[in-house]
Amino acid sequence: MAMQLNLTLVEERLKTRCVGRNLLYLTRTPSTQDVARAEAKRGAPEGTVVLAEEQTAGRGRLGRSWVSPAGKNLYLTLVMQPPAERLRVLSIVSPLAVAEALEEAVGLPSRIKWPNDVLVGGRKIAGILIETELAGEAVKYALVGIGLNVNFDVGAAPEIADIATSVRRELGRDGSREELLAALLNAFEARYSEALESDAVFQAWRSRLETLGRRVRATLGERVVEGVAEDVDAEGSLLIRREDGSLATVEAGDVTLSG
Repeated sequence: MAMQLNLTLVEERLKTRCVGRNLLYLTRTPSTQDVARAEAKRGAPEGTVVLAEEQTAGRGRLGRSWVSPAGKNLYLTLVMQPPAERLRVLSIVSPLAVAEALEEAVGLPSRIKWPNDVLVGGRKIAGILIETELAGEAVKYALVGIGLNVNFDVGAAPEIADIATSVRRELGRDGSREELLAALLNAFEARYSEALESDAVFQAWRSRLETLGRRVRATLGERVVEGVAEDVDAEGSLLIRREDGSLATVEAGDVTLSG
């Protein structure tokens, strides 16, 4: 039987003002993104978290599916309402909060693969999916979906065993999902508040980027850019130096590290 999350433990560790204070806990759902969207449309307060023990149709970026076994990992979506001009900070704050939570709660040093995958030892431990609903120029709400592999036996999922990892695989034992969840929500709120004020969060994210200095191939629809990932700009876009010396700016896309 899958273990149920102990929400009392999570609450005891929560230091936030709004993130996670309204928490919807589901044993099973197709996707936390879809439930969070319905909640947001009904006027759920900012910081609402939809958390599921199991997703039957979990989604990753670019329409990929996300392997979501029951009772092992963390699958959650946060409902946020950033001002439009600060919308891009969500893709910086989200992976940074996950990386900091992994270090704080279970001592795993974490890096970020641009734009927002979290890596431990070069393998993916968490993925993030951000979907936004706009009304004209204004942000109605943004949904930050996070899938974090905690006590998942990655070896049991051969299709991802080579590229994915989990807390359990790295530590050789189970980690506390409650401590990880609380650390994640705490870091998310702190870093989000800070990102609205200063540049420190951007620098902390940039310093963890595994992608910088590496040869990459970035694909966005039909457009493919190859070269060396030189830096990121203030908006979080990736700057790639092509062979001919020209600089390409990639706002979003799928990046493969090749060297």
